[in-house]
Amino acid sequence: MAVETIEGSFAIAKTVSRCEPGVVACYPITPSTHIAEDLDKLYADGELKSYVAVESEFAAMSVLVGGSAAGARTFTTTSGQGLALMHEVVMAAAGMRLPIVACVANRALSAPLNIWNDHQDSISERDSGWIQLFCESNQEAVDTIPQAFKIAESAMIPVMVCVDGFYLTHAVEQIEVPEKEMIAQYLPKFNPKIKLDAAAPLSLGVYAAPEHYQDFREDLSKDFEASNAAIERYAEEWSGITRRSYGNGRWEEYKTDDAERVLIAMGSVCGNIKVAVDELRKNGEKVGLLRIKSYRPFPYDIVRILRNKQEIGVFEKDLSFGAKAPLFSEVALSVRDWRMRVSSFIGGLGGKDVTVEHAKYMFTKMKEGAEVTEFIK
Repeated sequence: MAVETIEGSFAIAKTVSRCEPGVVACYPITPSTHIAEDLDKLYADGELKSYVAVESEFAAMSVLVGGSAAGARTFTTTSGQGLALMHEVVMAAAGMRLPIVACVANRALSAPLNIWNDHQDSISERDSGWIQLFCESNQEAVDTIPQAFKIAESAMIPVMVCVDGFYLTHAVEQIEVPEKEMIAQYLPKFNPKIKLDAAAPLSLGVYAAPEHYQDFREDLSKDFEASNAAIERYAEEWSGITRRSYGNGRWEEYKTDDAERVLIAMGSVCGNIKVAVDELRKNGEKVGLLRIKSYRPFPYDIVRILRNKQEIGVFEKDLSFGAKAPLFSEVALSVRDWRMRVSSFIGGLGGKDVTVEHAKYMFTKMKEGAEVTEFIK
């Protein structure tokens, strides 16, 4: 692989095209616009099989439902309000067990209107039945796209690859974009056992009466749990090809072995937290970071990393009004049997910067030995 100086969005689009999707449908929306635009250009240049320019995000996901049901590898990209508009069809895609891949360039939801980054859009879809993989860097996003197709098509569950809007999508940096041949070595052609075919008619997504509906949801739930193994296996396979690793595919540990205080977070902010960890360790502070990559299915087995720690903090860019914060709630549930102190930090909403100094502040608050719930400003 050659190293290119390239914008994150363009690197993602180029990687998607080399995965050879049969149907791509997008409605551009900030900050995922450049991914959609570049995919359209790749189609015009003959490097992409199809590109459907639709009238809305709802229509984009609807096109992919049809394409996937007919047996095609499918992809879209969206952000914020666009993902919210897709919601009805996002639910249908998961229930129909269609292995669609979507790159969500995470953006705040209005009102007030905001085009900048937080995680509320993807987090609001946490119960939709989609696997959600959050990336720290553009290189990780590029490496996660082929994995997402392989996970989706093996588990028959759709996958969101979540990247921070602007912080990643519009960053120009050096990225190794995998060659088409490398992806072909890793990712087999998609040939589903069940698909729409005029020669052998069948129906998908039809009514399920009360006596049957729950059975479908139970099946999806069981297969969702089973996808943990596939996420780890395919991450390891890709690492064997690229020599790049991001933990076990579900989470990444950064200096947690001897850490007394551990901060848990997702996305690009983890880069600043790692810098804070390094600087605090120079002063003798035993701190570490646990980065969650697979928010769904959630890796509750992180308890084996956390159960001997003195203090745990959770930082997230999202809210659940009238309840505890979503990522905090999952972590607290993971360690409930160990009666551990878990602090909740919320910040970065609407694109507000979260700096190295903010990360240091959170570690300092944890050191005080009391559970806190605090907005980081």
